Amino acid sequence: LGLVAITSLVLLGRVRHAPPASQPVGGDYARYHGRIFTVVKVVDGDTVDIDVPDRDKRTTRIRLWGVDTPEVKGSPRGAMYWGDRASAFAVDVLDGRRVRLELVKGDTRGKYKRLLAYVYIESTGDMFNEMLLRGGHAYAETRFPHPHSQRFAALEAAARKGGVGLWGGVTPDQMPAWRRRGGTRSPAGRR
Repeated sequence: LGLVAITSLVLLGRVRHAPPASQPVGGDYARYHGRIFTVVKVVDGDTVDIDVPDRDKRTTRIRLWGVDTPEVKGSPRGAMYWGDRASAFAVDVLDGRRVRLELVKGDTRGKYKRLLAYVYIESTGDMFNEMLLRGGHAYAETRFPHPHSQRFAALEAAARKGGVGLWGGVTPDQMPAWRRRGGTRSPAGRR
């Protein structure tokens, strides 16, 4: 019996088991970059869930790279000016839609383990992150460098100059704390 147990352990050690389906294969970049998925839930203006399992979850949570929409009711920070409108815009544009993800190699997850991505609407090719900024539904995230930082800042500046969306009435005290500090990195660190 001892020989059978040892032989079994040796054989099991040599057999490579595929990871469970809920585990990423080949890393986030290989698994998500350039691929098309369906948005199954809009959490708020800058966070959505797509139809593919992620670790122990039934869906993958995406945090949009380079933008920050105002918080909505139920957020730990409380509802902010324009939060409901930004979220409603995201629902109108993304809910149930097919999207293509663009990731930044080597920087695919944020502080809360959400996947960081630029989200493109499959049917039009439009980047939703840019749509949020152009429509005045988001702030250009300046705390964390990313490949589209300058473009996003320019889109926000144009919306601000034109009084589009939240820029038509937001006051400094209604802006996120990081923005009131001048867009500097918060002590908490990452997205």
